[in-house]
Amino acid sequence: MNADPAHRAPRDATRVSLEQEDGRYWTARFNATRDELEEAIDTVGDSVDAVAAYLNKPLG
Repeated sequence: MNADPAHRAPRDATRVSLEQEDGRYWTARFNATRDELEEAIDTVGDSVDAVAAYLNKPLG
């Protein structure tokens, strides 16, 4: 099993959280910086779909 936090699923896969391991997961998942994710969350909220659309990085 991979111990790298960027490869662990977040606690809530429907919401982008920047707390601890979740933050590392989402920065890796979206290939975005923490600052970019903070801006996205501040602008559109923490919904994964909304953040993906804001960053123009579709899921899937």
